[in-house]
Amino acid sequence: MNEIIDAIILGIIQGVTEFLPVSSSGHLELGKEIVGFEVVGEESLMMTIILHAATAISTLIVFWKDVKEILVGIFTTQVNQQKHFALKVILSMIPAGLIGVFLLDKVESLFIGNILLVGVALIITGLFLFVADRAKETRKDVTYTNAFLIGLAQAVAIIPGISRSGATISTSVLLGIDKENSAKFSFLMVVPLILGKMAKDILDGEFAGSAASSMPYLVGFIAALITGVIACKWMIKIVKNSQLKYFAYYCFLVGAGAIIYASL
Repeated sequence: MNEIIDAIILGIIQGVTEFLPVSSSGHLELGKEIVGFEVVGEESLMMTIILHAATAISTLIVFWKDVKEILVGIFTTQVNQQKHFALKVILSMIPAGLIGVFLLDKVESLFIGNILLVGVALIITGLFLFVADRAKETRKDVTYTNAFLIGLAQAVAIIPGISRSGATISTSVLLGIDKENSAKFSFLMVVPLILGKMAKDILDGEFAGSAASSMPYLVGFIAALITGVIACKWMIKIVKNSQLKYFAYYCFLVGAGAIIYASL
């Protein structure tokens, strides 16, 4: 029963923080440490992957119309706005995709209880958000060059504690893209990567296990999916109307707390 409760807590943490620029992977590692989540290694990583998959599906639910336009753009032979947007999303996936293919083992090792690394990375995220908050806001569209640069930011954010949405949204704002479009592009560009990772793990048999052991993963998935849908809708309004500096202050606070905790 404790594992079920822990999984629900972790699912809620993932569902909320995936769409806030505060690093969902970093908060998941902190959450595992705080609640005493008992699985380690591959099982701990599996929980992380499953919860990320849940929030990817949350994104699909909230942005279904946009996702449908991307799919139409991919398969259409006409060169139109949908085609360009789909190609930009694909281009943004390349840096993180390459890291996933060639540095997967090293990246996965970063997710195993390294609280000190998470704390330092959260402070770096806070600095990134603070600088972006001071950038002059304009209404530029996402260009191909911008899409690739945002993709590089997403690749760096594979490190737990470096917020993926924080890095990509901040990069977008610094490039002059308005906050609402920055948030939408940030949320959409990660969906194919997460679903691709899920498909690979399923084909490799990474999710094989008994029904009993899979129950925490199931309830965690459901918790992350439900809270993810709510948080995603809420976050679009937050990014559009609020200032990134408040998230920066939060990252500074949590990052410092993580460093102190790891040093005890």
